[in-house]
Order: sequence, then structure tokens, then C-alpha cells
Amino acid sequence: MAVWILKTEPADCSLDDIRNAPDGVMRWDGIRNYQARNNLRAMRCGDLCLIHHSSVRDAGIVGSAEVSRESYPDPAQFDTASALFDPKATPEAPRWFAVDIRYCGRFPEPVPAQRLREEPGLSGLALLRQGRLSVSPVSGGQWSVLRVLLGEAER
Repeated sequence: MAVWILKTEPADCSLDDIRNAPDGVMRWDGIRNYQARNNLRAMRCGDLCLIHHSSVRDAGIVGSAEVSRESYPDPAQFDTASALFDPKATPEAPRWFAVDIRYCGRFPEPVPAQRLREEPGLSGLALLRQGRLSVSPVSGGQWSVLRVLLGEAER
């Protein structure tokens, strides 16, 4: 199982939106960054996704989901009425992908972004190094550190 951080602005898509989706399953789409797209394509069913709310006063990791459907072409790229339409994308050669995620739970206390930045073991975390990257991997060592922080958050 791999671990990923999915960064979202809660005004656009929050952890509650994922929970409230039919059966708690939501398409994670709209990604228009090649590195994040490649990360989506690497996700596998059962991978853990840590949901990070950004661009809010209390930014941080607030809960989790799991990948329930592996990458498939993002339908918005083909929709001429969508702001995410991509004229270079075709059904035979899609450029952008999505995954489905299933809500797992909310942490009793979020792990604030500031706490993530203060933790030496997370200095290489892509979320912190590349602030605009909305889908980023978590290494095994980073996951070990995050598990401790999440355990502290659950007390």
C-alpha cells in the first residue's frame, strides 16, 4: 500500500464533501499539473490518501480516504463546455486522469501544516517542497513520522 497526500481547498472540495458523496466515493479530478497527473496514474486500489485542507486558516491533514478506482481519463478534458476542456486531449490519447476515492474517516484533531513544517523527518515531503502540487507521494520514512503525528492527534 502506498500513501499519498491529496491537497484541496475545502471551499472547492472538503473532506465532508467526500464523506457526503454517494457511498462516500468521489472522483478526484480536475488535476492539470503533469507531475500530479503522473502521481494519479501511479495510484492503486487500496492506497491510503491523507486529505490536506489548504488555503484556510487551519490548514492541515484532516482525514483520510482510500483509492477505490485506479486512474481513468478525466471526462472534463473532453467536455467543450467545461473550464477543464483540453483541445489537445482525445479519447484515444487522453492527457488528464482521475481516480475515485472512498472516505475513510476524519482525524479527531487535524495535523496543522505548521506542525508538518516543524517536523525534521518531513523536510523532504513533496507537499512542503512543492506547495502547488495537489497529489503527492509519501515515502515510507515520512509515513512513519506522519503515523506518530496522527497518533498524537488522536489522543
